[in-house]
Amino acid sequence: MNKVLSLVVGNRIPRKFFWTSGVGESDITIHAGSYHLALKEAGIEKFNIMVYSSILPSIAVESSKPVNDEVVYGSVMETIMAVSSGESGKRLTAGIIYGWLYDKETGKKYGGLVAEYSGHEAEEDAKKSLRSSLNELYENGFSGNYALKDVRMQTRSFTPRKKFGTAIVAIGFKDYIYPIVG
Repeated sequence: MNKVLSLVVGNRIPRKFFWTSGVGESDITIHAGSYHLALKEAGIEKFNIMVYSSILPSIAVESSKPVNDEVVYGSVMETIMAVSSGESGKRLTAGIIYGWLYDKETGKKYGGLVAEYSGHEAEEDAKKSLRSSLNELYENGFSGNYALKDVRMQTRSFTPRKKFGTAIVAIGFKDYIYPIVG
């Protein structure tokens, strides 16, 4: 039997991330129209987008948005994303909030919690909803052992004049660590 050289890796861990947002309008459609144009304004239209749930690992650090020479057209960008799409005349609001969990005894960073808002309320109401969502996540499983600190939030809202519109707020991941487990 031939031996095959192999490497076993664990689940990859997102390392560098950045904030971005955009809005788009179209008279044609949402997905290939206003959504794509919102990605374009956000500067991430050249990527194939994948969406994560809402956890940041402790090693994650905020970085700058990728510039043209860092972008490989058609590559995959994984994100935590809030998207609000709708029709003309209806307010579209998207937002993300995150905060870091620190061990109450040691002060060591444990990781981050993230909450998204995708809806039709004014930005101030969306911000209240985001704060409530983050606090609910924190209170249900983390408040006993961890302090929630360094909270950041971003929202984007507009009312499209064209037939369709999309508002996006995203945290995009730039690189990853692959733990070697065997």
